[in-house]
Order: sequence, then structure tokens, then C-alpha cells
Amino acid sequence: MDPFDSHNSERVNLPRNMIENSMFEEEPDVVDLAKDSASFPTFPALDPDDIVYEPRSSRLLVRGLGENDLDDEEEDCESSARLLGMSFMNRSSAHRTAGSPYTRQSPSSSCSRPSTRTMVVCVLFLVIVVSMSMVLYLLPGCTFTKTGCPKQNKTTPSEPVYPISTNGEVFPWAQLRLPQSVRPLGYNLTLNPDLDTMTFTGRTAITMFIRHNTKHIVLHSVNLNITKATFKLSDGEATAVTVLEYKPNQQIAVKFTEELKAGQKCVLTLDYAAELSHTYDGFYNSSYSDKEGNKKVLAATQFEPLSARKAFPCFDEPSFKATFLIQISRKEGYMTLSNMPKAKTTSLSNILFMDEFEKTTVNMSTYLVAFIVANFTPVNKMVSNTLLSVYAVPEKYEHTAYALDAASKLLDFYNNFFEIPYPLKKLDLVAIPDFLAGAMENWGLITFRETSLLVGSQSSALEKQVVASVVAHELAHQWFGNLVTMNWWNDLWLNEGFATYMQYTSIQHVLPHLDIENLFLDVRLRAMEKDALNSSHAVSTEVNTPEQVEEMFDSVSYEKGASILLMLNASLPGEQQFRKGIIQYLKQFSGLNTYTSDLWNSLTQVELSTQLQNISEMMNSWTSQKGFPLVTVSHKGDEVTLTQEHFLLTSDNNTRSSSLWNIPVSYINDTCSLAPECRQIFTLKTKSGTLKLPGNVTWLKMNYKNTGFYIVDYGKDGWAELCDALTDDYKVLTSEDRTSLIHNIFALSRLGRVTFQQVHLLLKYLSNETETTPITEALLQLNTVYRLLDKRHEPELGARLKVYMLSLFGSLVGNQTWDEIESVSKQELRAALLETACRLKEESCIKQAKAIFKSYVESNGTVRIPGDLQQVVFNVAAQSDDWPTLLNLYANASYDSEKRKILKGLASTQDPHQIVWILKEGLSGHIVQTQEMPLVIDTVCKGFAGYLFAWDFIQENWDQLIEKFPVGSFAIQRIIKSTTSQFSTKAHLAQVQSFFSSLKERGSSMRSVQEAVETIKLNQRWMDTNLASLRKLL
Repeated sequence: MDPFDSHNSERVNLPRNMIENSMFEEEPDVVDLAKDSASFPTFPALDPDDIVYEPRSSRLLVRGLGENDLDDEEEDCESSARLLGMSFMNRSSAHRTAGSPYTRQSPSSSCSRPSTRTMVVCVLFLVIVVSMSMVLYLLPGCTFTKTGCPKQNKTTPSEPVYPISTNGEVFPWAQLRLPQSVRPLGYNLTLNPDLDTMTFTGRTAITMFIRHNTKHIVLHSVNLNITKATFKLSDGEATAVTVLEYKPNQQIAVKFTEELKAGQKCVLTLDYAAELSHTYDGFYNSSYSDKEGNKKVLAATQFEPLSARKAFPCFDEPSFKATFLIQISRKEGYMTLSNMPKAKTTSLSNILFMDEFEKTTVNMSTYLVAFIVANFTPVNKMVSNTLLSVYAVPEKYEHTAYALDAASKLLDFYNNFFEIPYPLKKLDLVAIPDFLAGAMENWGLITFRETSLLVGSQSSALEKQVVASVVAHELAHQWFGNLVTMNWWNDLWLNEGFATYMQYTSIQHVLPHLDIENLFLDVRLRAMEKDALNSSHAVSTEVNTPEQVEEMFDSVSYEKGASILLMLNASLPGEQQFRKGIIQYLKQFSGLNTYTSDLWNSLTQVELSTQLQNISEMMNSWTSQKGFPLVTVSHKGDEVTLTQEHFLLTSDNNTRSSSLWNIPVSYINDTCSLAPECRQIFTLKTKSGTLKLPGNVTWLKMNYKNTGFYIVDYGKDGWAELCDALTDDYKVLTSEDRTSLIHNIFALSRLGRVTFQQVHLLLKYLSNETETTPITEALLQLNTVYRLLDKRHEPELGARLKVYMLSLFGSLVGNQTWDEIESVSKQELRAALLETACRLKEESCIKQAKAIFKSYVESNGTVRIPGDLQQVVFNVAAQSDDWPTLLNLYANASYDSEKRKILKGLASTQDPHQIVWILKEGLSGHIVQTQEMPLVIDTVCKGFAGYLFAWDFIQENWDQLIEKFPVGSFAIQRIIKSTTSQFSTKAHLAQVQSFFSSLKERGSSMRSVQEAVETIKLNQRWMDTNLASLRKLL
């Protein structure tokens, strides 16, 4: 289906998920071909898992072949008769006119009355035909075979249409998911990488267990040239076998003439050769320059989600856990790392060695396997019984100390918190020079982007917060994801939502000075932006294709997953119930694969309260449906009525849903509003509910400290009461509650439930605000509006908004120092205020930033710019003649965090020639690493001069982009959002629809494309609704 085809109906123009949900709620029993086919949209091709295989002979009833045009006695039975295999109506051409096969023939004058016997036979025949037709009509989902129809197609497809393998033979499997008849027990991997030719050879011996009788073994392989294959059954002799390949499904297979019997063990050994990948997945090559400028090469892996199959043939699904024994050859001067400690090294020649690693003591999913061939330098220490090491290139060895210290504290915390010790002998944290993701949780060998692991001794606390946060996330995965793994990618949130939740929980306990709760609040609010779109998806949702799997790595799986865990923990009566529930979950399913229901059951089983609620019942409403609720409050006297509905920004008759959530609504009031004991909880399960308040209450604030994943509308009077309360004394609410009010009112403005005048009334109090999160939230929201006006070519209105923003925050901006400060929260506030002020061309801000940059350059880098001020200083430098100087600094910078900030500064330029250069350079990867391409595009798009250049750039270079970043990946999601999210006109909407529609299988059906279209329409609606009132207000 082409959702952007302008010739289709309005229904077809709606986002894909909405169309599919409405079209396929019920599968029609009968196809009516009499209707005009032009009125039907073209449906997307079904995935193999969805196909119901049946022979043509089972399609026995097709309504509409002229039935509305004929009388009952005129109906032609020939089509049905032929389908039934009964040639009882062999009519010659004499029985019809040539012009119309369905024209009634005039009765012959010589026609005699049929005999009684003939009439009886005809009646019996008609009874048989009608009876068979009725049976077939009532069994529309049945596949008719020689043995009848014991089951429906959905469970046991019959006579499937098998694909053809590359050698022309029939491939024995037609589905994307692997069959369950064979399970791997262990892999013996030997890899021989050649870093001169950027190729490698390998041998994979897989020991397997036959679970069900089968005549074939199917597994995954991509771009591996298999040169030899042998198969050995139990203790028998190894014999050569033929390997078939079906590339569209990334599968290979071995077929057997005799069945393999359930309970048998066997070994499949495959020799192969391949090239090291030039992208960022599989077994890929990387390089960096040392201090002398010499190029150094290395090879590393990134297998999640579907790329282990690019390095060795395997059962590349999370549920196929096995052990791994790995051997890797290397040249002298290199070292190797893998999941387990090195067992021994064997000399193969004077310059070639074979490193063998211990066999894994745990069963692992293939996506967690990892190996590296490089020349890195470690720093290490023992934590309990685990050797903890941090590796980096030799030139950055001195930047590893903080990560080692933070990781040792966090590992100790997790060992105690989960009451399950980390199970491996060693844990390596490795900084890879060329790495797309922030980090990857490979068991025992966690890989990181250098900026996510390395910080200098003089780094700011804000930079250390970034490193500690990523390290905490990946260490949490050693339990959530590695020890207990989701069964399939539809439940990715069990890995990522938990790791995200635990990263904030652990840092709050271990490193409280990093003020991580501010960051956690921000990511919860940002997750709502995506989830408020109709193109969002449920936390746990069906995925099949590789593209769909890639798209699961988004804010719904990560931040929304973490948010609903926080909400659950906050709503439970006992402080330790949540912790004990997850400990039970980890212990019960250690080494296994799980579903979302397993987690809820474990939490429900921990009975710490006599008023235990059914957690499964409550939380299923949050994981099985997309979006989140809007709770509307009506307060009259001592009675409060709460009403819930789906908070959906795209709200029209076609998209309204009847979704209901089980909401633990927390609330406070003016009599008690700050302390945790002030909080009360009302569970809203139905469309509306009523609660009673004690005594006289002036105002209510719902969602205490924003621990719930919902938005609240207080009504005109309720908002006015809260505005008055903040004006009188803004400290009557916690900073989290003030932040959530600002976020909620902007969200309601986007929905059209409040006017911008109401937004303005709430923001008035900000002139007195001093805390970080309310100010940074207001800045973010106002900057978003400013950019929309800027891109809409509304310079006069943009200038007025600039004056408004500076009037709100001018005094705070003037109070900021440009010297070193310790507090992370104050660094966050200062960075947000000064970046906004300088972007708005506030004179004193520009002057101070230029002076600091000049001093920095003249001192040859010995004068340090505070870490939280580096970005604003580099941004200002990039808008002047200092851009070439900044580029030179980038080329020679060795400190990764600073280098990345310089790059963002370079990309913020408004010079067209410089914009074009940095976009092209990011794609080529010569000076700017290609892994930074999403960051470059995002930064370019924030400027007025750059966003159209970036949009043209991705259209012209789309094929190159998806060669480097997989379709559906987070990098591609970010690129699409960056280049389209600020459009707000019909012309740009048409361009976006036209371009992505033309991509076909190269990305047209991505969820992020649907989000882009939906966002542009929302921007357009917001502008149409609010431009006039903004002009009046400002």
C-alpha cells in the first residue's frame, strides 16, 4: 500500500498503523467481487508468517459474479461447479448467445416436460450442491487436503508455497522466524581476520538437539560464502552436505532424505569466507590515527539485533540460547578480546597467533556474542570475584580512570540490589573509535562509543554524568537482557526499559551528586511526544521483518518502558515490593527467555500487602496498547470527577479510540503539597471516577512529581487556580510538579485544549523561578515554537517571541557566571540559558562567548573552557570568521567530548557553503566520522539556513545513507525526524509524502515516515490555530 498516493481516498492517506488496525479487525469470510475495485486501496504484501497457505481448490465460494444482475433462476452455476471439480454442466455454445454468456435463452417450443425420475435426480443433485456450498461457506479458514480439514490454516498451513534458493532448488522454509524443530546447544567458532585485505575466514561447528522429527535444518547467514559443509549425527561419521540459501529471508538450510528423530544430537560444521563489513554492524573494520598521524586499523563486532548472522552462520534469534567456544587468529602487535577470559595462545607462525577463549559458562543469545582484534591498553581492578577492565587506544589511556571507578561502584551496587552476583569471571568495557550506537551490552565485553566511556580528569560533572549514565545502563543489561532475555523483539522493552530504569535508580544511589533525577524527568517527558502520535506503537507489539525489529529501538521501548516501571513502583504500597518482585523474576527465569506477562506475574506473586492489587491487570493496559491517557479534572466542592481518554494529537473521527488505562492517579492539594506523605492515590480503571476530598481544598495538583505516564487537564478554572498559586509562592509545589505543569499545558496547547493565552498566564511566574527543570522545560518548549516560526518565514513574529523569551529569562541570563561551577544541576541550567541567549543574538552573551574563544585559541588550548560552556562558545565561533579556526581545532582535537561539541558548533553555521561542505564530509567520513552523520544533520536542521539544505541532501543521498545505517535503525529515525519535524506547510508535506512514497522497499513503510507526515500536519494545524492569537498576545 502506498499511503501517500494522492489518488487514494482519505482513509488511505492516514498513517499505516491506523489503517491496518481498522481494516484487519476482522477477516472477511467472503470476498465480494461485484463492488467497484477502484474503491479498494492496494494492500501491502503479507509477510510469510501471515500467509494462509491453501490450494486453489479450497476457494469454493466467491460471491458477486453477477449475482446482483440475475434472477435466481438465471444464476449460472458453472464457475462453482468447476471449482468443485464437477463437470455436470457441459454447455455447448448452442446454449448461449455469443454476445452474452449470461443471457436467458428463449424456451424451445419443442421442449417436452421432464420425467418424474429426471426431476427427482435433479432435486437430489441440487440438494447435494447446496449442502456442500453451505459447508464450505461455514468453513472459510479451512485448508482442504487429502485427509480432510482437521485444523484451521492459521495453525497448520497445508501445502505451503516454498521459495526457491539461489541454486534453483526449493528452499524448505517459507517464514521469517526459524522453525522450532532444532535447538543449538553450543557453537565452536574459529575466526581468521585479515586486517590487510579486510576479509576473514571462519569455521562454525554447531552442536544441536533435535526437538521434533524433521527433514531439514534452517538457520541464518548473510553475505557469508560457505565453502564446505559437513553433518554428523550423534557418534556417526561426518558427511558432506549441500547448503541451500534463500537471501530475502537471510536463511540457509540443509535438507535430508531421511527424518532426523526427536531426541538425537548432531553437529553441523560450516567453513566460510567473507569481507569485513564497511558499515557499523556484523564483524566490521574500523580505524583511527595515532599521535603521529599514522592510521591504525582494528576489527570489532556489533550484532544486536540481527547481525551475528553476518559474522557466522547461526540461529540468530534471542530464544536460541547456547554456549560459545571462540578462537581468533591475530598478527603480532594485536590483541583479541571476547566474552570470556583468554584460555591460551598458540603460535601458528612467527607473526601469527591463535587466541582461544574459555567456553562460556552461561547460555547466550547470539546477539550478545562479541570479539575484537585491536591494539588497546587496559586499566583494571577486582570487584568481588570479577576482573573489571576499561580498554582504550593507547593515546587515550589516561581518560579511562573515571569509567573504571564508576563501573566498579555500579557493579557492586547491582550485585547487592539484585541479590545475584555477576556470573562471569571478567567484565571488559571497551571504547571503540568507530562505533554507531552509544554502547552495546555484550556479555562480558561491553563496547562503547569513545564519547560514552572516556572523560579527562578535568572534565565537567555534566560530562561525567553522561559516562556514568551509559555505563549504568549497560551494566544493568548484564541482568536484564543477558541473564534473562526477552523471547522475541516484540518485548524488547523488557531489556531496554528495565536497563533505562535501573540506570537512573543506580546512579541516584551510587553517585547522587550527578543529579540524575533531572535527566530522568526530562526523558520521561520527551517520550510522551512520540507516544502522543497515532503512528506510535504499543510497548509490546508484533514485529516480524528486520525493518520492524530495527524500529523497536526507540523511545517507546526505552524511555516509556522505564516510565511505566517508575509509575508501577511509585504506586505499590510497600517500598520493597517492586525490588523483591524483580529479584524473583530474575531468579525464576535465570538463563531463560521471557514474555511481558512473566514479569507482571513475578511482581504480583510478591505479597507484601493484604490489599495486593493485580499487577498483570493494571500493567497490561500500559504495554498492550499504544499511547497514554489524558486525565481531565472537574473539581466542585469536596467532590472531584476524573475522566480519562486517549491523548492523541491526531484526533479526528477516524482515529479516536476507546482505549482505557488502569491509572494510579496520585494527587496533592494546597493543604499538603511537598512531602511524599502528602501524596494520595486514586485508581481510575473506567472512563470516569469520583473521589472525595476532606474539607475545603482550593486547588489540586495531579501526578505527584510526574511519576505517572499521563497528562492532566485541570479545566479553565483549575488552571487559573494553579497559576494563582504559583504566582503567590511558586515553591508551594516541588520543582518536578512545576515542570510537569509547564509540559502539560504546552501539550494541551498542541492538542487545542488550551489557548496560548493560558500558556502565557502559567509562564508568568517564571520570572521568579530558580530551579533547573522548570526553566529548561520552558526553554525547550519556547525554542520549539521559535524554530517553527523561523522556518515558517515569520520574522516579525519571531522577533516578538525573542523579546518575550528574553523578558522572561533575561535577569537569570544576566546572573550567570562564565567560570567553573561544581553543581551538575547549575551547569545544566547555565548551559540551557546561555545557549538560548546567544542563539537569540543577546549582545552580552555573544560578546562574552567570543572573548572566551579568543582567549582559548591564543593560549593554544591551555586556557580551559568550562565543559558546560564549551557548546555555546563553539556555536558562537561558528557564526563568525572563526569557523576555519574551529575546523582546525576539530581536526587536531584528541579529547572526544570536546571534539563532538566542536563538531556541533561547526554544523550550526549559517553559511551555505560551509553547510554543504560539512554534510558532504560527514557522508564521506574523511575528516568527520560517518557515525556522527545523524548529529550533523540534526544540528544543521536547527538553523534557518540549514534545514532546507539538509532536506535536499538526504533526498539526493538516501541510498548512500541506508548503506551506512540500516533502514529503520535509530540513526535513520533521527535523520528523518531532524529533517522533517519543523515543516509546517502543505508544500513541504507534499514533498515529504512524494519522496518517501517513491522509496518503496528502501524505506517507504517505516514508522518514522508516518511520524514525519503526522508531525508536519500537526505543525500546520498548530500554526493555523495559533498564529493570530500569538500576534495579538506578543
